[in-house]
Amino acid sequence: MAEPVDPLRRLLDAVLAEPHDDLDAMAANAYSSPSHFARRVSAGVGEPPVALRRRILLERAAWQLQRGSTVTDAAFAAGYGSVEGFIRAFARAYGHSPTGLPRTVGHWLPAPNGLHFHSPTVLYVDAGEGHPDSSGNVLALQVQHDAADIGALLDAVAALAPDEYRKVRLPGSRPRHWEGPDESLAQVMWHLVFSTAPWHASIAGEPAPELPPDEDPAALARAHAENSPRWLGLIRDVDRRGAWGDRVIDALCDPPESFLLSQIVAHELTFSAHRRLLARWMLADAGVAVDTPEMDPDPIIWHRRMTGGPQ
Repeated sequence: MAEPVDPLRRLLDAVLAEPHDDLDAMAANAYSSPSHFARRVSAGVGEPPVALRRRILLERAAWQLQRGSTVTDAAFAAGYGSVEGFIRAFARAYGHSPTGLPRTVGHWLPAPNGLHFHSPTVLYVDAGEGHPDSSGNVLALQVQHDAADIGALLDAVAALAPDEYRKVRLPGSRPRHWEGPDESLAQVMWHLVFSTAPWHASIAGEPAPELPPDEDPAALARAHAENSPRWLGLIRDVDRRGAWGDRVIDALCDPPESFLLSQIVAHELTFSAHRRLLARWMLADAGVAVDTPEMDPDPIIWHRRMTGGPQ
């Protein structure tokens, strides 16, 4: 026997189905009058149906742009009649033009509920109380800065000759003994990109990932563009649910160990900060200028630059 469809989910399907770009079309799909439909959706999720659809389509557009879509394609896929209108709406929502959105930040917008675009399942439904990230959320700021700073370092190492990139500069450097050495930029950058992947799999209940050995900067940049939004999304989910006291069991340890989710994130942020500074020392040793605004490791400077705040 088929499971009954959640009435609220039926309403959400009507909001998000293509090509329901106005309230009348949404209501007709749900066999309801526009006013009754709008009241039911707003009561169920705390957001009017047209605003909900517009926000989730903007989130989808941001996700597409971060993966190479053109602004024009993203604009029309989101239902905008002109590229100019899309650019204005996007800038109001994200604080960046579509072309200025960093690839290493998440694509979710503040929401009064737990509903977000989340590839590949299209709609992410959080059963808990939703609340938006803000400039006052220190954890969100730290994680976003961490991802963006790794991206800046990947841009910097991409310009190095292969022998400079793989040169051993700090013999014996091994911040976490079980992960292997961090003696060269290649090793440090590989660990910066893939360090969170096993944790993400454990928390999400996925199989242990097979981490590619490729240290090529272009390959690492592609992996970072894919991995970092997933890590940020997972942390946002844990934060929304207030689940920092939850534990995961790491069966790969001998004997198996349990870790608090709060411990895992603090652990990763600590060692990532160490490695990011280590990478800057190695870049300077290779003759790369690290005193530029883009290479400044200070999250204050980064946040001001991203938000257009005082320099």
